[in-house]
Formats: sequence, C-alpha cells, structure tokens
Amino acid sequence: MNIQIFGKSKSFDTKKAERYFKERRIKFQSIDLARYGMSGKEFDSVLQAVGGIDHLIDWDSNAPEVTLMKYMDDKIAKEDKVFDHPELIKAPVVRNGRQATVGYCPEIWAKWE
Repeated sequence: MNIQIFGKSKSFDTKKAERYFKERRIKFQSIDLARYGMSGKEFDSVLQAVGGIDHLIDWDSNAPEVTLMKYMDDKIAKEDKVFDHPELIKAPVVRNGRQATVGYCPEIWAKWE
C-alpha cells in the first residue's frame, strides 16, 4: 500500500486518519494541503476516484469562495478555483494508488488492507 494523507494541521479528522494508519502500522506520507496542495495529476486522480468536484469541496467552510461556488454551474471553473485554493478541500483526502477517500472513512480503508 502506498498511502498519502492530504490534510490540514488543525483538522481533527486528519489527526484521526493518521492515528488509524499508525495503529495498524501502515506507513503513510502526510502532506499539508494548505501549504503544498496537490499536483495536477494527483488532483485529477482524486477527482476521478471520489466522483467529482462537489464531493471534494468542504461545503461547511465559512470561506467566501465556498458560498460563491454553491451558485456556480461551471464544473471546470469550480475545479480551477479549488485547485488554486487547496484550503477549500475537505480534509483529509487519503489516497492509495488510484483509490481515494474524502473525510474520515475507516470502513473503506479497512478494505484496502
């Protein structure tokens, strides 16, 4: 398994995801979303794995960009906005090759083992 956890330093779900893999002694790479974001290929792979941009956005965020995106119909414009502002992504995003989850999903991660 090649686990990558894209998270935010102050996110409880990110910390829970890291603890989940530590407890099972599964090696993972932790990446700070706000600081480093994702590469273009990683972003496209995650979009494909989770089922589109609407599953990747943190709709509970108070950021004005999120409020604006609720009224946007253009999928490409949403993707560009989220790619440019990775802090709008719901954390954590956990990748295992071409598979990915958004949020805390231990029931799916258990199937990866």
